[in-house]
Amino acid sequence: MAEKGKIITFRKVEEVPPLAVSLADTLYNKTGGWRYLRPVYEDKRAPCTFNCPSGEDIPVYLGLISQGRFLEAWEVIRFENPFPAVTGRVCPHPCEIECNRKYYGGAISIHRLERFVADIVEEKAPKVTSKPEGPKVAIIGSGPAGLSCAYHLARKGYRVTVFEALPEPGGLMRYGIPDYRLPKEVLMREIAFIEALGVDIRTGMRLGGNLSWGELRDYAAIFLAVGFSKNRGLEVPGENSEGVIPALEFLKTLNLEGPGALKALAGKKVAVIGGGNSAMDAARSALRLGADVTIYYRRTREEMPAIPAEIEEAEEEGIRMEFLTAPVEIISSNGRASGVRFIKMRLGEPDSSGRPRPVPIPGSEYTVDVDYVIPAIGQEADLSFLDGIEELRVEKGRIKTELSTLAGPRIFAGGDIATGFGTVTHAIGSGKRAALAIDRFLKGEALEGFPPLERNVYAVLRPVSETIVRFEDLNLAYYRWEEPLPPKLIPIEKRRTSFEEVNLGLDVDEATKEAKRCFACGTCVMCDNCLIFCPDRVISRKENGAFGYEIDYDYCKGCGVCVSECPRNALSLKEEFGFMKEAKE
Repeated sequence: MAEKGKIITFRKVEEVPPLAVSLADTLYNKTGGWRYLRPVYEDKRAPCTFNCPSGEDIPVYLGLISQGRFLEAWEVIRFENPFPAVTGRVCPHPCEIECNRKYYGGAISIHRLERFVADIVEEKAPKVTSKPEGPKVAIIGSGPAGLSCAYHLARKGYRVTVFEALPEPGGLMRYGIPDYRLPKEVLMREIAFIEALGVDIRTGMRLGGNLSWGELRDYAAIFLAVGFSKNRGLEVPGENSEGVIPALEFLKTLNLEGPGALKALAGKKVAVIGGGNSAMDAARSALRLGADVTIYYRRTREEMPAIPAEIEEAEEEGIRMEFLTAPVEIISSNGRASGVRFIKMRLGEPDSSGRPRPVPIPGSEYTVDVDYVIPAIGQEADLSFLDGIEELRVEKGRIKTELSTLAGPRIFAGGDIATGFGTVTHAIGSGKRAALAIDRFLKGEALEGFPPLERNVYAVLRPVSETIVRFEDLNLAYYRWEEPLPPKLIPIEKRRTSFEEVNLGLDVDEATKEAKRCFACGTCVMCDNCLIFCPDRVISRKENGAFGYEIDYDYCKGCGVCVSECPRNALSLKEEFGFMKEAKE
């Protein structure tokens, strides 16, 4: 044994002891065998898409907008939602409530980008015409649920006839939303795209009136989507007095007959009862007609169910709001409303809605002089057309459905009369769900296993895992703090006196900039971080320009650097044997 510190010198090869030497290059040594964890590309669910009632693939179309590919972005939206110009204006955008960007500068203005794409594309986009030849399907109601169902069925080749009781199609979108939020030409433009697919819309046809159930016998399936068309009553003395106009009746008159039909409100004192979107629409419309308007709501501003932006805009326009107060009587003179007796409220324990229950305060009554009262405390369905139809069950004012949509033999139901969700976007998603279920039904496929009502269904969705990417899953080293663009509104004086659209939307530069703020949560955008940081250089782009990457698992050691450096969590590390078992299954 050599002495410690002594230098040993070999004078010839024979004196060198045996050594392990590789005469091949490093490719011979397949180090992937050392691995017990495997990196896998796995597109996951962005929280915005998960929370979108119509199931839009939001990260994909925002990415296309950021690249200026507006037509492609519009097409991505319309795979799931035939009304992007409508929902871009009136949706309460729950997608933005879940947007991870809200923690790092502010949520993406998804609804404004959706509207931008529709507005810039639809006026130039050619209508795709077709003449479906499949089985016939009847749809009762041309609101968002009915027309969404018609759209998706027509795309699948079914012959669809939509029966609408009112003179114009569109349902709540047409007669329940004022022009300052949704111009009629925008709605009719999108309905025209649906009609071009071969959908036949017949107006002035009321089921149970001039349209009988017997006339529907030749249809292979029927979809009921009549929506909520009746106002809930205040249930107080005097509510049937002249001058008490329910919100839906008020808005329907305004939208179908024009402002001239309500000119009597000019200069009058109007009390609007309620705190939802219909209350805001009625109050802001009455203001534009020249009325002096006050909203009375039995809870506080924080509990108002209306879209927050609508509440803020109403206040900006000068509409007064009185909270923690509820009507107990409509005072009338010679049969006409002349005042409202209110009682003060306090908030008690939460009720079934999860909000604090308003409790009357004894002895706190007071009276307000008014000329008109507009109750806006909610809507319900008019189900009189079901008289004599024993196959359909009604529970709590809604049609009871099984398997999410099926209500009876070949009869399906959706929208508010089945779900009660109460928004245009929820109704659009419900109509799509019905179309996919009807397609299964008419093909003889089982409806068992159809996703439950609480889950979104998708018409065309790229394969994504069930994992939802949350803010803490992102690598913020690759993002900057950026705030959204503020909304652009027409001048306040014009807002108070006209029904011109209030929100002006985005221009091309603004839309592109706003879309670039998107994290693209869980969605690979080929940023090359994985490729650049891989210490073993085993990641490469797919050949021939195909989207995505390939990993050479013969040499990947499973170190996880690629996963940790992915900004948007579109890679996952999985146990090697667990992954192989999963793939085999």
